[in-house]
Amino acid sequence: MGVSGRDGADLSGPAPPPIEVTGVRKSWPTRDAPVVALEDVSLTVRPREFLTLLGPSGCGKSTLLSIIGGLVAPDAGEVRIEGARVAGPDPARIAMAFQDPGLFPWRTALENVEFGLELQGVPAARRCEVARGLLEPVGLRGFESRYPRELSGVMKQRVAIARALDAPILLMDEPFGALDEQTRLLMGEWLLGIWARTRKTVVFVTHRLQEAILLSQRIVVMTARPGRIQASFDVRLPVPRDLDAAPATALRAQLWAAIRDESRRALERGQ
Repeated sequence: MGVSGRDGADLSGPAPPPIEVTGVRKSWPTRDAPVVALEDVSLTVRPREFLTLLGPSGCGKSTLLSIIGGLVAPDAGEVRIEGARVAGPDPARIAMAFQDPGLFPWRTALENVEFGLELQGVPAARRCEVARGLLEPVGLRGFESRYPRELSGVMKQRVAIARALDAPILLMDEPFGALDEQTRLLMGEWLLGIWARTRKTVVFVTHRLQEAILLSQRIVVMTARPGRIQASFDVRLPVPRDLDAAPATALRAQLWAAIRDESRRALERGQ
């Protein structure tokens, strides 16, 4: 007989995947009829994988990320994190970073990073120590006492990412969406370096092909609404990645072939 853990997880066999999505469906009410955002989505994320969700605008990428993070409940199906069913936010295991850094303006950079630790009940002295350690790999040593108004947009986003680095799973919803193209690429290279050192399990949302190729170990393409998994591409390009090299341009052509009709469909529907 197997040994059972929390939520009935079997501890006698192989370790469960960090993220497992099974048959997820989600709709949103409107004045006319419910809009189905996701339909029968199943996805397994491997340990320490950098996986990117790629799809046209309005295809449900952000909704799926929110469901994985426990911020939104699915209408059907389930999400399991390390074998335990998701029933709500779990900041000890999952952290999220968004396009808006979401920093508290009355808190310093250090105090903003401490916030997630506060939610977990970590004692004040330990919070400060851990937060300082999280700011260092994102290049913000010496900026601990600065307030958000004293930081550039890029630095604010780094604080937001530092705040998320304490959890083993990181969900990122277009965190560089407000930045110009050149800065996006530089921040992407920086994030890839952070991931290589920390080996977090990352799920990253974008609608930009180049960004997906730059960052990912695997790219999952979603259909236009209702969002479904259309295709999955393992990315076996050397790091650092040359986006102008033949393997990268070939992958871009494959991705565009997979997503082109879905993007056109989204435009026709006004998504």
